[in-house]
Amino acid sequence: MRSKVTVIGAGMVGATTAQYLAQRNIADVVLVDIVENLPQGKALDLAQAGPVIGYDVAVTGSNDYSATAGSDVVVVTSGSPRKPGMSRDDLLRVNMNIVGSVTKQAATQSPHAVIIVVTNPLDAMCHVALKTSGFDSRRVFGQAGVLDSARFRAFIAMELGVSAKDVNAFVLGGHGDTMVPLTRYSSVAGIPISQLLTAERIEQIVQRTRDGGGEIVTLLGTSAYYAPAASVVDMIEAVLLDENRVIACSSYLTGQYGLKDLYVGVPAKIGTGGVKSILEIDLTDDERAALHNSAGAVKELVSAMERLKQES
Repeated sequence: MRSKVTVIGAGMVGATTAQYLAQRNIADVVLVDIVENLPQGKALDLAQAGPVIGYDVAVTGSNDYSATAGSDVVVVTSGSPRKPGMSRDDLLRVNMNIVGSVTKQAATQSPHAVIIVVTNPLDAMCHVALKTSGFDSRRVFGQAGVLDSARFRAFIAMELGVSAKDVNAFVLGGHGDTMVPLTRYSSVAGIPISQLLTAERIEQIVQRTRDGGGEIVTLLGTSAYYAPAASVVDMIEAVLLDENRVIACSSYLTGQYGLKDLYVGVPAKIGTGGVKSILEIDLTDDERAALHNSAGAVKELVSAMERLKQES
């Protein structure tokens, strides 16, 4: 029996995720959105592309969560972008309500699913999905590090004029301005980038990685969607095919790296059932301090959400 994946949110990230996933030909896809006819139309369009591209999975669009029943993976992309005049608290309030609502409905229909969160602010929204679903924390995690690492790899490849396939790099910490690209663990075909680039140029690439999402917003006037969708599909495939991929993602820490009861981006082994284990790597004092600083920013968001709940 073919696996089933639900993508909640038929906007650009959600629809592109459904497209890339269908092209992998590994799971039937259900696209869900509150906007009437939107997911149905996009699903039908994707289904009609199948004979041309060569995939043969079922793609369904729905406004009703009953269509999602029995999903193996649920991807949460729905949420509101930050709009002019909107404070951080405004965005938090809107998205925590959206993520809480859709997670509750999806978890009821698919109590054994793995949930992958994409909605921003990512790490904070993982907390919402975890609490709302009532799932084991290993079955709820966020995309973050895959996307941030992909951006880091792309920028290194552009700078050196080499294939991105030969670039290995990953990013720790929260998905935002305080992320921690680990240059010490970054290489091109096994060659440390410190032997290929000056310290100054590496720092410039690190900063561009931190600003990667904002750079695209400035250019497009909207959030990125191709790279985020590609990143989450890699994670879905790791779960469905039990690949035991080591992927940097927002995972629930229970003492690792000196952090507890918090979602932060770290390298994790992903396969059937979600996060199988978290890999602790050696960090310098500066790297550990940067990771804890990033975790502190996530804690502030979680605390702000608790305050907003009490105020409502």
